[in-house]
Amino acid sequence: MARWPMVAGNWKMHKTAGEGAILTQNIDPLVSTIWEDVEIVVCPPFTALKSVSTVIELDKLKMGLGAQDVYWEDEGPFTGAISPRMLVDLRCDYVIVGHSERREFFGETDETVNKKVHAVFGAGMVPIVCVGETLATREAGETEPFVRGQVRAAVDGVSVEDAGRLVIAYEPIWAIGTGRTPTPESANDVARSIRATIGAVFGQPAAVAVRVLYGGSVKPENATMFFGEPDIDGALVGGASLDADSFARISEAAR
Repeated sequence: MARWPMVAGNWKMHKTAGEGAILTQNIDPLVSTIWEDVEIVVCPPFTALKSVSTVIELDKLKMGLGAQDVYWEDEGPFTGAISPRMLVDLRCDYVIVGHSERREFFGETDETVNKKVHAVFGAGMVPIVCVGETLATREAGETEPFVRGQVRAAVDGVSVEDAGRLVIAYEPIWAIGTGRTPTPESANDVARSIRATIGAVFGQPAAVAVRVLYGGSVKPENATMFFGEPDIDGALVGGASLDADSFARISEAAR
């Protein structure tokens, strides 16, 4: 079974509603010839989701829309939170869940990641689950056991069918925004371990179907090396996704 490569842009806390609409329009013509080969997804901040969604709909762009986070309740007294139902209303296809910045700065835990995974699937969207180790964990030689634990916690109680639809982004924390990256071979070792973990829990068909992305200082200059590895199915791109040309070049590399 051939997996459809994905390149998703995590804009983080960048771009106003208007700026996000312009960036989306600028990306489109640069990637218009690769839609069948690579799934392109943009993940704006909450305040830009509506404008980007409108551009995608009105211009009939073949581009997926993702949110950067979600709360697990549909509604209620949760000031500042955004529910799955609200994201569905904006025509979101994906939700990033458990990004290391959410874990570090906003108290995200394996338990809340799992709740969000269930909520996203329950609303008909697909979670992009982020996992990855600190530099200390890596230097201790504990990367794969640590990442496997994060994966198992995130997918606890998920159905076999949903497990195969899952997207998992391996993002070593020490590589995010630092310009440092693991070797493509070592990143693939972790991706293979993630796939094996899904297989152990849900069976081989789910392991074959799940898409594993690499994230962490992905640039046009290094993307091809990562995409050449057999268990890496694309990238979750941070800073480079804010520039239309760089994002398009990474997307082209995925093809």
